[in-house]
Amino acid sequence: MQQPHPAGEAGKGQPPGNQPPWGPQPGPAQQAWGAQPVWGGPPAWGTPPHNPYGAPLPYQQPRYLAPPKPGIVPLRPLMFGEILDGSFQAIRRNAKAMLGAALLAQTLAAVLTAVLSSFSATSAASLEAWAAGLTEQDLVPLVVTFASGILLVSVLTVFLSAVLQGAMVVPVARSVLNRPTGFRQMWSLARSRAGALIRLAALLVGGGLLVALLFVALAVLLVSTVGGLGALILIPLGLVCFVLYVWVYIKLMVAPAAVVVEELGAMAGIRRSWELTRSNWWRFLGITLVVGIMVGVIAQVVMIPVTLLTGFYTGVVSPHGGAEQAMVAGVVAGVATAVVTAVVAAAGFAFQTSVMALLYLDLRMRRDGLDIALLRLLESGADPDGIPGRGVPAYRAGPGQNPRPPFGHRPAGHGRMAAEPPVLPGRDEARRWAEEELAKPEYRDAAPAGWIACGRTSWTGCGP
Repeated sequence: MQQPHPAGEAGKGQPPGNQPPWGPQPGPAQQAWGAQPVWGGPPAWGTPPHNPYGAPLPYQQPRYLAPPKPGIVPLRPLMFGEILDGSFQAIRRNAKAMLGAALLAQTLAAVLTAVLSSFSATSAASLEAWAAGLTEQDLVPLVVTFASGILLVSVLTVFLSAVLQGAMVVPVARSVLNRPTGFRQMWSLARSRAGALIRLAALLVGGGLLVALLFVALAVLLVSTVGGLGALILIPLGLVCFVLYVWVYIKLMVAPAAVVVEELGAMAGIRRSWELTRSNWWRFLGITLVVGIMVGVIAQVVMIPVTLLTGFYTGVVSPHGGAEQAMVAGVVAGVATAVVTAVVAAAGFAFQTSVMALLYLDLRMRRDGLDIALLRLLESGADPDGIPGRGVPAYRAGPGQNPRPPFGHRPAGHGRMAAEPPVLPGRDEARRWAEEELAKPEYRDAAPAGWIACGRTSWTGCGP
């Protein structure tokens, strides 16, 4: 006899194993054939996503905020492209101050070149006749005198350039905060450091001349005692002296900027430059080489038409002119060459000085936190007619400590930062600091009337 189904009548129509019936299941509405599938409703953009593992996820993840760029460069450690771009912008925004000072630095060389070119063009024939009658004994003192004059002008040019280089740091530093600087204002801000800059230039030029004289004396001694073998010794010795000169030049490159911005003396500026360029020598060398090659190539390209001026005039404009026209063409070409050379050299000198100043500021940002100090100066608007960065303490790391100042570091004493642990205030101390800051007159003057009547913000205790 067949037994009834254990589930009774309710079990009819179901597959074995208590499976759901084979009929249509409840769910979303059926779609017509050929219609686009509906994958779900539109996302709710106004509600944060749900986190099944704990607290709700934040509605928006924090994003990176670039440091502000109020002037020619952003207020953070700089990259190579930003240094080049900032140098061009510094010249463009302070053309009178930068190019005017650079032209002063190239004046002596330009005047000497123009005088020599004009004299050689007007007296070429008489000079040849006069030189033909001179003996070897007469030529030696003449050559020595001429070389001494060229050397004197060159030394004076280098000396003047070293002094003006420090003054030209002022408009570059002010351009970082978008503060234009005129020629007169540049000199007024750098006048107090003129004595230190002169002493610094004297030390640098004197040291270079001393090394050159020692090398010449050693060369004369070797040639006179050893003979031809001395020349073979001089070649590697000259290479060693050149490498030593380049090494010292890079180490002392930012000394004029340190003298002006940090108000240091000549020797203190040299020590400061030596300290700042530590662990950055190869970077400075690479940037200096690239900038020097750029300036040299551009100068040669600009000077090519000027050097062809004499040949073009005598060969095309006046091919049958006499000696007088040739003399006039020589004078005009000499003067034009001197003027164009001075302008090109001034532009190159201004660009190289801007690069030097930005390298100095970059090192201060990396070592002393100068970017934070400049940001505070920008927000407060204090000292609008001064030099940004002047008065910012220099950080000195102790043995085995981080060369960069720690977060929250506060200066101890005047002019230096001592290595201290980070300042992390507690709740009560942070509240006290905030109340002391908000109690300053500048905040009270700018606050609404209700805020003044309350005397504090809602989060410090003044609520509705």
